[in-house]
Amino acid sequence: MEKGRSGLSCRAAICGIVVLLSVIAFSCSLAAEFRKVKEKDMKLDGSLCSLPKSSAFELGVAAIAFLFVAQLVGTTAAVTTACAGKPRKSSATRGRAAFVALLVLSWLSFAVAVILLATAASMNHGQRYGRGWMDGDCYVGRSGVFGGAAGLVVVTALITLGLTFATESTAAAGAMATTPASSSSAICTRAHLDAASADAEQPGGRSKQ
Repeated sequence: MEKGRSGLSCRAAICGIVVLLSVIAFSCSLAAEFRKVKEKDMKLDGSLCSLPKSSAFELGVAAIAFLFVAQLVGTTAAVTTACAGKPRKSSATRGRAAFVALLVLSWLSFAVAVILLATAASMNHGQRYGRGWMDGDCYVGRSGVFGGAAGLVVVTALITLGLTFATESTAAAGAMATTPASSSSAICTRAHLDAASADAEQPGGRSKQ
């Protein structure tokens, strides 16, 4: 009983960490959307252009860092729990397949969010005259890039939290796989005991006249 309670408290703590870090990453991404450089901030000097550095760069980097830690903590805990169980039946195998699918989807969503955040943040790191962002040209991130990344942060967090329930279902299926064998063993033992009791109660040495 104590082991079950400690497992639940550990799972709750991990979920709390993932939620907290994801909320911070979401907030940083959303704040970066309002702090990013705009076309009106661009300065021209003949054929050369420049853009000032914006706080959206630091916010984007912070969002990547917090999201990475949340993803690493959540998926590592889920994989560790899943690997600890040894499912035997087809239902447990289906649960394991669902777990792997969620794990892959979680990392894909994470990768896309990081790509958006890194690209948009780099455009806000300051673009000097003659250097720009690429090939000497200045680029301004489109509106909604940081916002889209913020949405992917939420999606990634939800999928990562869903891994916890998938892991719990897999473990439960693995436990159910061992239950029938134990039950049948107990039934057979009970049957042997009943048969032995019946034999002991029959009178011995009595013959018909």
